[in-house]
Amino acid sequence: MDGIRVGKRIIGSEAPVTIGWENIGRVEGGPVKRFIFTWFQPVALFALIAFWYYAPNSIAKASTAIGIGIAFKALLLGLEWVNPRYDSWRLTWKEMVTDLFYVGLGYTVLRIVDGYIGSDAIVHAIQHSFDWDKFAWFTGLPLLVQAFLISFIFDFGQYWMHRGMHNWYPLWLPHSVHHYITQFNINKGAVGNPVELFLIGLGIGGLFDFLPRAALLAGAISLGVGVYMHINVRFNTPRWWRFVFNTTEHHSVHHSQDFEASRSNFAGIYIFIDRIFGTCVDGEAEVLGLEGGRRMAIREQMTYPFTEGWRSLKERFGRSAPAQPVAAE
Repeated sequence: MDGIRVGKRIIGSEAPVTIGWENIGRVEGGPVKRFIFTWFQPVALFALIAFWYYAPNSIAKASTAIGIGIAFKALLLGLEWVNPRYDSWRLTWKEMVTDLFYVGLGYTVLRIVDGYIGSDAIVHAIQHSFDWDKFAWFTGLPLLVQAFLISFIFDFGQYWMHRGMHNWYPLWLPHSVHHYITQFNINKGAVGNPVELFLIGLGIGGLFDFLPRAALLAGAISLGVGVYMHINVRFNTPRWWRFVFNTTEHHSVHHSQDFEASRSNFAGIYIFIDRIFGTCVDGEAEVLGLEGGRRMAIREQMTYPFTEGWRSLKERFGRSAPAQPVAAE
């Protein structure tokens, strides 16, 4: 493969990657279907924002957010059967059982661990060491501005954490597990080694004082945009949306088997962060994964960072061990 030059890089020389929005497939069907799959994303986002902006305090709480998140993902799972992006990504029983294991892990064990040593716990511990009153003016900002700042601060930190995972081998080891997925569907974002899932969730937004309603609105933005990163649905995404927000197309490039393509599109919500730092590649990929698309079982996903880390240490200190290919550093 010759690949295509994007900036200073050659994309698609190792695995097929479609570059440019004009080359990406469109929704096929009648005018009603095309209308629905063109405007579904913006309408859903604005509906979520409007709900949390106007909802009475009696229902504006975290438990409601969890229920809405589950219901919304169930709706999107149905859309995957109605209008799939790729037939090769269609959900199988084996994939679904694996996904549900990680979804359950996220709602139970990881949530408990995060409560003790996650970013909120860390922020709470250090807030008493400094005078943070100078940041109290954040609560006087308009509610939607606060919501945007919460989501942007988190995503800006996630961008650099994610980019670091692709550039520092100790962080790549736990993150690499997520890159072994070979298809997208609504729950694939939950699949990964627990160490990586914990690290990617760290943020500094809690250092600033925001209104609780603003945090719920920020969660609505995260759900209404980030949920599409791993999804098997073909949309005619509006041009303004794909310029500002991350999309399935962007994230599929990041999961491509092409090395250079995988080192792009690190942001979780706002793709314009990648545009600012020169790591954005507009396009899409169908062929995903590492080692030619080798699928990992749950047991290997749990142990891979530790077994590979131990093997690398033995190699570095001269002990015999077979050489292992490294997809990213």
